[in-house]
Amino acid sequence: MTALQLFVEKGYHETKVSDIAAAVPMSTGLMFHYFKSKEELLAALVTMGMEYTKATAGGEGIPADIFLKGMLDELFKYAKLQPFVSNMFVLMAQARRAGMPEHIRKLAMSVEAVDNTAKAIKKGQKEGVFREGNPKLLALCFWSAFQGIMEEMTIDKSLETPDSEWLMGILRK
Repeated sequence: MTALQLFVEKGYHETKVSDIAAAVPMSTGLMFHYFKSKEELLAALVTMGMEYTKATAGGEGIPADIFLKGMLDELFKYAKLQPFVSNMFVLMAQARRAGMPEHIRKLAMSVEAVDNTAKAIKKGQKEGVFREGNPKLLALCFWSAFQGIMEEMTIDKSLETPDSEWLMGILRK
């Protein structure tokens, strides 16, 4: 979690293994006992982030709007209680950018949250609760708004989470 926070605050490239070890605190040598490199540590964090996104594939048997609102409510609640949640969203976005180690970038790009949400939106459109439009583009708007909030929460720890209905308004008729 310390590495996650430092990667988000300083950036992956600007964070040294010695910075992480000092913040924990532990020796740099001991740090290398657990992770062979900073890149391996980043890969472990991105893999952890991917595990969290699997929740976007749920919702079977639940109306799409109820599922997505419930997911947002839980994400906002946990982001306020556990700052690693907002940090993880920021790190996952950073990991997708050019300049990151290519295998980690590919790993981060394989996250299916947008595609999973597009399926829920398509379902919600059939249920008559979501507006018409390209489900994938609507999912991108939805997650981009959420991502922006998570980024602001990493900057301003006192920021309150918004009402999840505000983001649901992007989708609702």
